[in-house]
Order: sequence, then C-alpha cells, then structure tokens
Amino acid sequence: MTTPNSVVSTDHVDLVRSGRYLLSDITLHIERGQHWVLLGANGAGKSTLLSMLGAFAHPTHGTVHVLGHQLGRVDMRELRAHIGHVNPRHRIDAPLTVRDVVLTGLTNTPEFVPRWAPTAGQVARADELIASLGMQKHADALWPNLSQGEHGRALIARALMAEPQLLLLDEPATGLDLAAREQLLTALDELRVAYPSLASILVTHHLEEIPTTTTHAVLIRDGRVIAQGPVTDVLTTGNISECFDHPIEITRQRGRWVAQTRVPETVG
Repeated sequence: MTTPNSVVSTDHVDLVRSGRYLLSDITLHIERGQHWVLLGANGAGKSTLLSMLGAFAHPTHGTVHVLGHQLGRVDMRELRAHIGHVNPRHRIDAPLTVRDVVLTGLTNTPEFVPRWAPTAGQVARADELIASLGMQKHADALWPNLSQGEHGRALIARALMAEPQLLLLDEPATGLDLAAREQLLTALDELRVAYPSLASILVTHHLEEIPTTTTHAVLIRDGRVIAQGPVTDVLTTGNISECFDHPIEITRQRGRWVAQTRVPETVG
C-alpha cells in the first residue's frame, strides 16, 4: 500500500537467484521522516534487501515501490539519483580532497566526470554539509589521509549532496573504533533533526550501533521478516534472541540499546 508520504513500499516480495530464495514474502512500508534499522545475523539477507530498496535489484515476485515508482517500470539509474547510499566500502582511487569526494555525490560517480565542474553554489552546499558533520577542518584534506571514521562522515555528506528523500546506510560503523563510532552516531542523530522529512534505513548486526533517533526496526532471519514496527516494540529480548538464534538479553540506557548473552537463572 502506498500513500502520499510513502518512501518505500514492498508487497509480498521474493528475490530468487539460481533457484534459491534470498528473500521471501517481504512486506514493508516506510514513510517520510521515519528512521528504520534493519537487523539480522550475517547472511540473513540485510544487504540483499537494502540493494532492492536502493533500486539496484528487481524482485522476482511481488512489487516494490521506491519514491513513488514501481521497480520494473522506471529507469533504475535515474531513480538511484534520488537515493543517498552510504557504503563504507566505497572505493576512491583518485587523489581527491574531502570536498571533491562530497561533490561527486552530484554525479554519483567515484571521481569527477570529464568536462563537468561544480557551480559555486554546489561547492558552498558541499562545504555546508561537511561542516554539519563536523568535518570542516578536513575539507581540503586528501582522502587517503583520513581515518575510517572521517571517511564515514564524509560519505554521509556525499550522499546528501543530491538532496535525497531516502538515505540508505549499509553498516556505516564498520571498522570504527569506539570514539569514531560515537561521533558517527551523534552526527546521524543531528542530521535527522536537521532534515525532518528525510527517511533512512540503517543496516547493522550490532544493537550498539543504533542511533537514538531510530523510530522503527525490522528483523530479518534467513531472508524472512520475523518482526517489524516501532523500535521499542520490535527490539525485545525475545525477538532479538529469535533473530540471532541465541539467548540475548536486551536493555536500553539513555536511548541506546545494549545486548548481552542471557545467563540462565540458577535455582538455589
């Protein structure tokens, strides 16, 4: 079901490759201003689902609407231009500055397109985004000289250059140390306040990497959704234990989630 506020809507979607169901019977509805976390163990189908929601893959069965367009009836490349995709494995080989990398978000390419140059207004917009993510002192720094955490925040700025309605974050805290992770999560929380109509989907398998501004959650196991809805309803000890097939106890402290193995009570 799609509504005027719909950003993503899937209806009984399957994705089959070589006779194997990578995704089965996926039905989701995400609206403007909602911030979802997609949780599951390694191999559960998280990145596969994100690739479909990001208009990189077609469903085998069922329908997928992204930004009001049905996959299979729209130019996928044109649609992707309106989606911000943050991938920490994004490869940059050219000796670009942070500002240059952020500006490539306008062309959705790893480096500048031949015979293309940004306008003064676009450069100003890039500097504004860089500053909003706490990276202003690194604007002229070369990409190889940055830390992994600085890469992550710069890639978020890059994804926002095209003013997307949907932001997809594929395990953005991968490889970050504790301080860098906390800086990234703070930046995401501030970003969501600054752009109230933006919708986002963050993929992770660590509950500690969920920003406090997350509104909804979907749990996936073996390619199937086992729970979805408001984050406080979904992230429970029972649901998480089922999702990861392990007895995990969930607690929440100052808006952040903590997970640890549930120790059986002893009878004495």
